Amino acid sequence: MAWFLWAFAPAFAGAGVVFRVLSHSGPAAGTQNPLILDAGFLLVFMVFATIGTLVASRQPGNAVGWIFCVLGLFTLFAGASEGYALYALVDQPDSLPGGEVIVWLGAWFGGPVNFALFAFVFLLFPDGRLLSRRWRLVVWTNLIAIALLSAWSFRPGPIENTGIVTVDNPFGVPGTGAVLDALGTVGLLIILAVAVAGAVSLVLRLRRARGVERQQLKWFVFAGALFSVIFATGPVLWSLPESPGIRWIWPMLFLVGVSTIPVATGIAIFKHNLYDIDLIINRTLVYGSLTASLALVYLGEVTSLQYVFRDFTGGDSQLAVVASTLIIAALFNPLRRRMQDFVDRRFYREKYDAAKTLEAFSVRLREETDLDALNGELVSVVRETVRPEHASLWLREPGRKR
Repeated sequence: MAWFLWAFAPAFAGAGVVFRVLSHSGPAAGTQNPLILDAGFLLVFMVFATIGTLVASRQPGNAVGWIFCVLGLFTLFAGASEGYALYALVDQPDSLPGGEVIVWLGAWFGGPVNFALFAFVFLLFPDGRLLSRRWRLVVWTNLIAIALLSAWSFRPGPIENTGIVTVDNPFGVPGTGAVLDALGTVGLLIILAVAVAGAVSLVLRLRRARGVERQQLKWFVFAGALFSVIFATGPVLWSLPESPGIRWIWPMLFLVGVSTIPVATGIAIFKHNLYDIDLIINRTLVYGSLTASLALVYLGEVTSLQYVFRDFTGGDSQLAVVASTLIIAALFNPLRRRMQDFVDRRFYREKYDAAKTLEAFSVRLREETDLDALNGELVSVVRETVRPEHASLWLREPGRKR
């Protein structure tokens, strides 16, 4: 069943690419995103469908796999339906049947319902089971929200989608606009509340987890945190002046952030290189903070030096950029070491303490000549770093045969 469902994914993705290519050569070409971004969008959700199918086929009892598979299929269908509608209603009107119906289906499958499905992942990751029976109420609440959104899809008036194709709802029920709008708003608020509850469930699960499950949750939380950071840069990028050179930055960052979620989920569930997450988090914290710090220093240096050169020469100078670059190059290694030391002390205290203990023992080993003192020191180091249940040291007596 999982692979049967997956077979629709490349079909939807291929149809989306074909219609995008046709639209880029038609009258609606000026309203389209760059073709590479549309292809990237379809590719990312192909990854969702593929990872979900792999999980569902190998672990049929894990609902996370089925959710990812359906989530990818819904989004790919929405992308294909948008391209179909654009071609059938704008580029070549009346050339293909059912353009309005396809717009309606795409708006439903690609809308808040996907967000509601993803809220289930928060509740069920990594093994497909709830944290406890009490969380069933949250699941039923989410299902009610999906039902409310389904009713919302029958509101009369224009269908809310990307705005590229605007049509009246072919299934709208006259005279129910106010009621269905209220139901849809309630459904959206419920989904947001369920998403928050799911995040709380994930945090509680992480606090209680040990061993393999804790590493699995780290992968998922890391991907979610990375996506949240990227998403938070959106308002900054949107506020920049419109320019072809930076127009593609936000969509590409968004696609990169979204793609980390299925990849991290697959690694976590299949337990492939599971324990690499600690190193990845460590390096992300170090180099992320290092990049942000150096960027701020660079901008500050360029701005201040430009003011200085402007006062002396009456204009801007490239020397400010050169000097700032040299300063950043000189600061890179010292600042990286300080960042690494801070991250180790703050987030990896046990590892940091063990490293410091071994470093101190190495110094003592070079200077100490009393064998009995070294014996006691060695046992003490083993206890502090490895923390065994019991540690003893045996030495062969001098001159005694084996």
